[in-house]
Amino acid sequence: MNKLLATLAGCVRPRALRALAFGLAAAIAATTLPAATPASAHGERSQQAFLRMRTLNWYDVKWSKTEVNVNEEMVLSGKVHVFSGWPQAVAKPDVAFLNVGEPGPVLIRKGAYVGDVPAPRSFSLQVGKDYEYKLVLKARRQGRFHVHVQVNVEGGGPIVGPGEWITIKGDMANFTNPVTLLDGSTIDLETYGITWTYIYHFAWMAAAAVWILYWFMTKGLIVRYWWVKAGKANDLITTREKRIGGLWLAATLLAVLFGYAWANSAFPRTLPMQAGLLKGIDPIPLPLATVTAQFKGGSYTVPGRELSVKLRVTNNGTEPVKIGEFTTAGLRFLNPAVFTTRPQFPEYLLADRGLSVSDETPIAPGETRDLTVIVQDARFDIERLSDLAYDTDSQFGGLLFFFSPSGNRVGVEIGGPVIPRFAAGATL
Repeated sequence: MNKLLATLAGCVRPRALRALAFGLAAAIAATTLPAATPASAHGERSQQAFLRMRTLNWYDVKWSKTEVNVNEEMVLSGKVHVFSGWPQAVAKPDVAFLNVGEPGPVLIRKGAYVGDVPAPRSFSLQVGKDYEYKLVLKARRQGRFHVHVQVNVEGGGPIVGPGEWITIKGDMANFTNPVTLLDGSTIDLETYGITWTYIYHFAWMAAAAVWILYWFMTKGLIVRYWWVKAGKANDLITTREKRIGGLWLAATLLAVLFGYAWANSAFPRTLPMQAGLLKGIDPIPLPLATVTAQFKGGSYTVPGRELSVKLRVTNNGTEPVKIGEFTTAGLRFLNPAVFTTRPQFPEYLLADRGLSVSDETPIAPGETRDLTVIVQDARFDIERLSDLAYDTDSQFGGLLFFFSPSGNRVGVEIGGPVIPRFAAGATL
């Protein structure tokens, strides 16, 4: 009797230990994951400085609203300059996709346009050109969220533009997303087919859980490892286990075939996903630039967060011009001698006194002048653009805007290598 009890105890103990370990892991996951809170930092800061400065230069970015209700629409629009000195380490935007950067589907994308062309799929961008874009967004989930424009480049990843805090009021339970189908019927994409989605997911998750639990409870991972180390790998899987595996595979294939046949009969009229490539989208027809800026060298002083750029500027226009703004990586550095009032733009990206020029007198028509432009602000460091000092080729890029007395604006691309300075007071 004692021998029988010892044998039963020997069989039960390993199973009980495995069950206890499995339950403990599940309990830790159940108590830890719900306690995780969403990150509130700006995701674009995690991207390298050269990627943000020398790929897409965003400007004239506007959010039509910063406070909306659930089911209300807003527009995110602006312009983007595709930098001509596109870094070699990043795939060129031959296949790009206009998207919105947000923490989950808090706003859904109702429409996307590049110029006047609807862009529901990927498209091609030309290096050195400017494009106008527009995103029509519909509020879905209540809360306060950081919303960016974003372009995904095949082989290059997402390139994130400037972001703004958007407050969404209301209740997500009242959200609807009605669309009209080709046959004239209307469905709500928010709830359409949701029951079958739950059924499919939970059915397959349950099947996977049973499968994993079966193999875990028979011997467990550690015991199987011991068997393999002991040279008993051929005896590890029994004939009974092979039979169960074959039956499980057959049942899985039958379930897949049955599901496919049912879906095909229930929905005979379907369209493939729109995965084509839009080509021939025209860039913005910009007039011939009346101002040129030739890069003559630069440096970045790390302690002072100061970018100094030497330029040879030539004014070929009919009006005098002054340097008023430098924009890069979504940040705007303004010259207070030109911007007497603060424009509306996200606070964390706007340095209203971040730009100065060695000679503030207007550049007359036909004049060529050597100038030093200084971009200095703590945002350069906060947004991690100071990393260009540690980059392989230490190159910067961005758009420099010139303004005339009549209000005309001319944007000029500037960029090139800069020498890192690690001592305060260092000069070019």
